[in-house]
Amino acid sequence: MVKHQPLQVYEKQVFLSFVTGIYGCRWKRYQRSQDDSSQWECAWFLILCSSFLLLLFWAYFWLVAQNDFNDFNWLVYNRSGEWKDETIPILTSTTLGLSYVSFLLILALFHISLGQQLNLFWVHKIGVLATLLITISGIVSVDDIWEDELDILLISLQSTAPFLHIGALVSVTALSWMVAAYAVRKERSNFQLMVLVIYFVSLLAVCLAPITFTCPCIMDRHTLKARPAIIGRRGAPMLAPENSILSFHRALQLGASTLEADVTISMDGVPFLMRDQTLRRTTDVSRVFPARQFQDASFFNWTEIRSLNAGTWFLQSDPYWTVRTLTPKDRSRIANLTVCSLVEMLRLSARANCSAWLNIHKPPPEHPRFRSWFMDTLRVLQRAGMSAKRVTWAPDTDRGRVRGLQQATNEKLSLEEIRQRGITSVRLHYSKISHRDIQEYLANNVSVTIYPVNGPWLYSLLWCSGVPSVSSDAPQVLRKVPYPIWLMSRGAYSFIWICSDLVSLAVVVGIFCFQKWRMGGMQRCNPEQIMLCAVGRRPSPDVNIMKEKLILSELGSGLGSTEDLCVCPENGHVRYSPGGFAH
Repeated sequence: MVKHQPLQVYEKQVFLSFVTGIYGCRWKRYQRSQDDSSQWECAWFLILCSSFLLLLFWAYFWLVAQNDFNDFNWLVYNRSGEWKDETIPILTSTTLGLSYVSFLLILALFHISLGQQLNLFWVHKIGVLATLLITISGIVSVDDIWEDELDILLISLQSTAPFLHIGALVSVTALSWMVAAYAVRKERSNFQLMVLVIYFVSLLAVCLAPITFTCPCIMDRHTLKARPAIIGRRGAPMLAPENSILSFHRALQLGASTLEADVTISMDGVPFLMRDQTLRRTTDVSRVFPARQFQDASFFNWTEIRSLNAGTWFLQSDPYWTVRTLTPKDRSRIANLTVCSLVEMLRLSARANCSAWLNIHKPPPEHPRFRSWFMDTLRVLQRAGMSAKRVTWAPDTDRGRVRGLQQATNEKLSLEEIRQRGITSVRLHYSKISHRDIQEYLANNVSVTIYPVNGPWLYSLLWCSGVPSVSSDAPQVLRKVPYPIWLMSRGAYSFIWICSDLVSLAVVVGIFCFQKWRMGGMQRCNPEQIMLCAVGRRPSPDVNIMKEKLILSELGSGLGSTEDLCVCPENGHVRYSPGGFAH
């Protein structure tokens, strides 16, 4: 009876060593294994997949939330009292975390496709767990500080859903290679069945997902309405300090049809432009009046306010990362800016023949102008020579005393309330209004303005929805959007959707058939014959030496006492002799 021992040819496996070495610190051949992975390592693989999906969601959120980065920093400033760009560390950590986890996941998938046992190195386990915990804490913190911003995810899907569907379809189709390789194994188990059911349910869900999509840009291009007018929200605050006369000049140069400003009333009844409750962020009040830096801005008189510098903060903090694009002349002008009064802004609007939108901060009850603030504002309108029809009054108080101005609201009201209050337009945050609401307002002759709109994707989405005007911090960006980013008829999208699904299903069926054929061929072959033939086809001195070492090792162990293996020096083939080793 001949007892065969497979002859092994050791070749360098650089790629396999790289994959197993980086993932599990198993650089040597003897450290690797093709046995099934333990339940513990499978659990770590699931944690790795969960971390990847969560980080993918987190990265997508910050990608679309770029529209509101300045608002986020402003909220953090109101809580902490210090102005810092908090988005930089968040974006940096998210990018590094997603890159790290994605790399590990790719290595894990290579392990599975190559039939290697999963064994994540303990350092990577700590890294994955730390990344997961940091991401979860970040989501909880943002939900606390910026709760309303999470609505942008659903809004963005109206623009990105068709493209995300194609990406998901490609990913699920590619995953079928590993699922098929696992499912067609000779051994059958309930877990295999569960994997198959989960996979095909997921594939079916991805294929049918477009049924739930609501995309305004899937429409007949002939029904597309006029390009939304752009309102300069505090001017062009990315190019000059917000609410400054230079900022409004920039907005008009960029084609803004309306200038929007935040108005505060001083102690002596002079309306001036200021967004914050205090002067700390946008002036040098902490240097000029250090004892009053936390005082309400409305409790300064106009002479004190005019003595403050309102431009240096912009150059130092660079809130929009745009200072480096400014010319030396622009920087010099910004460095010498002072707080802008309402009359200056209105006179500029009158000369440019554009409209003005006023968001007026009503003074507190203890303010000396508490009862006369609206009269102070009306007097300024008359002094500026601004037509009442070109001025929109946003405050919801004292509407009956300011007749002749365009009445607007910042609240989402019913049509009945709008008619009762004499309101002609609504100005709402993009997360507070739906496509259906927009159509209902417009059908009843109520103008709609959406804010803040700084990203081309959101501008395109609102354009397709028929919004007549948007309020933007970035008129220089929206000016470069002459047409919606994408626009497609329903028939064309249905064709793309159905064809994509059919191609995906065909590829998945083909992969399963190929894997079944491949596995069937492997099961019909004798592994010993494959090994011996492979060795026989590659005769070389090194291979022959390896064979002789293996044979001598077998003889030394006593396995070849009656029938011994030998190697023919002429052709390198293996044979046996009944009497002993043949020289």
